[in-house]
Formats: sequence, structure tokens, C-alpha cells
Amino acid sequence: MKARLIINPISGTQSKEGLADAVVSALSPYGWTIETCYTAGHGDATRLAAEAAASGYDVVLAAGGDGTVNETAAALCDTGTALGLLPCGSGNGLARHLNIPIDIPEALKILASERPRAIDYATVDSDDGPLKFFCTFGVGFDARVSEAFARQPKRGKFTYLKSTFQTFASFVPEEYIITANGIVVSERALLVAVCNASQYGNNAYIAPGAKIDDGLLDVTIIHAGSPLSTALVGFDLLAGNLGKNLQIHTFRTPSLSIRRKGRDVAHVDGEPIYLPELINIECHPSAVNVFATANIGVVKPFVTPVMAAMTDVRLAVNKLLRRAEERLTTL
Repeated sequence: MKARLIINPISGTQSKEGLADAVVSALSPYGWTIETCYTAGHGDATRLAAEAAASGYDVVLAAGGDGTVNETAAALCDTGTALGLLPCGSGNGLARHLNIPIDIPEALKILASERPRAIDYATVDSDDGPLKFFCTFGVGFDARVSEAFARQPKRGKFTYLKSTFQTFASFVPEEYIITANGIVVSERALLVAVCNASQYGNNAYIAPGAKIDDGLLDVTIIHAGSPLSTALVGFDLLAGNLGKNLQIHTFRTPSLSIRRKGRDVAHVDGEPIYLPELINIECHPSAVNVFATANIGVVKPFVTPVMAAMTDVRLAVNKLLRRAEERLTTL
């Protein structure tokens, strides 16, 4: 297995020192040959992944956050080169949906033991042509949060929460005209999320019923409401129970358009971008191969979030124990 490892050295909050050696050590016994590259700016991951695909590499490994994963995967669609995920970001939405552990040694076990499977991706029109997304696209409140988060000097969950609360304090819902499945609806909404996967990241389930290989996009519209009802939406988002909230309207479609008042910010897999008034979005079925577990199940309200939180705690404890052991061996 010939692979190129693409590392984003500034993704997330943890150092990437020793990561390349750990990948080589874990996968070489299984016949993998690893070449390591580092990104230095926006677009580097796409360029490096495209070069690998054109050169006949079997796999490209993306070590970074959702932005790095998006850039890498964008170059691998409709090619024979598979994507491998080593989640190192703040949210890790696609990795979490695919049940890939947010822990490098555990994620490497997936690469060593599983085979690639075909998943969907989606495109959204922009001034520079179609943009690909693999997890979520959104306009409204979540796009504003992404914009605020991108301006912060630090990454991580607490910075994201800070951006969320600051944005909510001044946010005003907008009117959207949505066309899908031959139906046109007008909505005054907090946000409109178009989802290929079930969550934004950090176990925030914006589309609990989404399947990443069904050829459909799950659209979640959160209507404008009072501060109390919107807070309850936030609770259901984290509980995986959003589909039963009365402030929510959801549907599935292979394509749709969203019209709003003028050019404004949107987000593509968590990265903010300004798009025109009319936005066209389309799903592309089974067009990219990715290493993932075979047991990607449907989100069960309350149960799935609790299990995911327990897994995060277990992995965090294991990571602390590994670090302590490493320090002891150096004494």
C-alpha cells in the first residue's frame, strides 16, 4: 500500500511532533509505504492529494481538522485513491460520523484493519466554481459562528463555544427561499444546514438521521424562536434528538437551491466563505473511497451522545497514560 501522509501542523490544539514516525511505525508492518508532506497554507492539502492521485498512490492520509480533510478529500473524488483520516482538529465531524476514534493510535488501527468504502460528497456553486463538502454546509447562524471562530487566534472546543455565545447575542434570523423535490418554501430561520453526515463535530448532531452513502442530503431548518426555545434546540442538538424538536423542519433531497437577500457568509465543512444570493447544492453518490468502520449506525437519541462522550473520556485517559509512560521512560 503506497500512501502519502499530509499533516497540517497547526490544526487543533496538539503538537504534531512525532506523528509521522508513529504512522510509519504502525502501518509499515502491514506493507504500507509512507511518504510525509506538510501543509503551509490554504490549498496545499488539495494540491498534495491531487499529485498523489495522479501518481497512482493507493491512499492519502489526512492528519488535521475538518478543513484539512475537506481539502484532501476534494482532490480524491472520482479517483482510485482512497482517503484515510487521522483526526487532529477541533471538531472532526466526518471522522466522528464514520466512527473513527479521535485518537491517533486508535485511528491507525482502523487503517490497518479496515477496507475503504464508498461515500457521497456534495457540491455548492461559488464564484470560483463548485466547492465540495463531505460533512455539512450551512447558511445563517452556524455560518456566522464559523466566521467568528476563524478570526480567533486559538482553536479548540472552548474557543468554539465562546464564538457561539458571542454570535448568538447579536444574531438576527433571515428569510430563505428553498427549492427542493419540486417544492418551494419560504422560511425565516436561525439557520439552514445541508448535511451529508450527521454532525458538525464535537458530537453536535445537526442531522441525526443522515446517511453518508444514500445519495441524499439531509436538510435541517431551525426556525426562528425565543431565546428559551432556541436554547432547547441546543440541548437537543447535543442529545441527538433534534428531529423531534418542534422548531425544526427536516427533509431529504438529492439537490436543492437556497435564495437569500444578497451576498453573505456561508460555511463549507466549517470553513467560512462568502457566496452569492442564489446557492445551488447537489449530492454526488458513492464518489470517494474512505477507510471507515463497517458499523456506522443510526444516531440513537441520548444513547449515542452518551456513548460517544464515554469514548472521548476513555481516549483522553489513555492519552494521558501514554504521555505519563513516555515521560517515565525518559527519566
